[in-house]
Amino acid sequence: MRLAMWSGPRNLSTAMMYSFGARRDFTVMDEPFYAAHLAESGADHPMRDAILASQPNDPVAVAAQCAASVATPHLYMKHMPHHMLGGFPLDWAQDCVNVHLIRHPARVIASYAAKREAPTLEDIGFVQQHALYQKLGGIVIDSTDIRADPERMLRTLCAAIDLPFDPEMLAWPAGPRAEDGIWAKHWYAAVHKSTGFAGAEGDMPKLEPDLTPLLQDALPYYQALECHKLT
Repeated sequence: MRLAMWSGPRNLSTAMMYSFGARRDFTVMDEPFYAAHLAESGADHPMRDAILASQPNDPVAVAAQCAASVATPHLYMKHMPHHMLGGFPLDWAQDCVNVHLIRHPARVIASYAAKREAPTLEDIGFVQQHALYQKLGGIVIDSTDIRADPERMLRTLCAAIDLPFDPEMLAWPAGPRAEDGIWAKHWYAAVHKSTGFAGAEGDMPKLEPDLTPLLQDALPYYQALECHKLT
């Protein structure tokens, strides 16, 4: 199985990568299109130069990596929908099990804004994720549901993709992982302190007034995916 997990930022995506990476039957890849996205878009992200130096910048070469065989029975790929710019090859994903990890945009925006000022709709990926779901189909799962009951939701997900559940998915060692992208130094501090999924999320955060328009723009795309989510 080649599993493509599509998720916007600040959305439990690294914890999910660690969860599948804890299985002995999976190899994992961390955002393989990140450098290609930066090279093509010119976006000014934290650690831009280091990221560009750490990965292939050619999206065709990255697509070949995503389609290549690995030493383990299964491959887990953590992907950001907004990394897939127009013209980037997507044929490799047609043969994948595509899973779309979502989170309420108010929670995403609050978390993202704490790391990077003035997030845009492009930054948080809801539009692109909805477009990918329409193109590729697949399974939708909500990160808030996973945090509320990790074992139940991971069992549900595994059943939906015809994969035996493995209890090792529920825990991992604290600290960095070999598969981390170089950007982990900036973004992964919290998950590096974890040894499993964080507990249930609290009340919905109240956003600053200047972020309210972004929430209103993102919410319809989230809702269009939410109605398809696993329960």
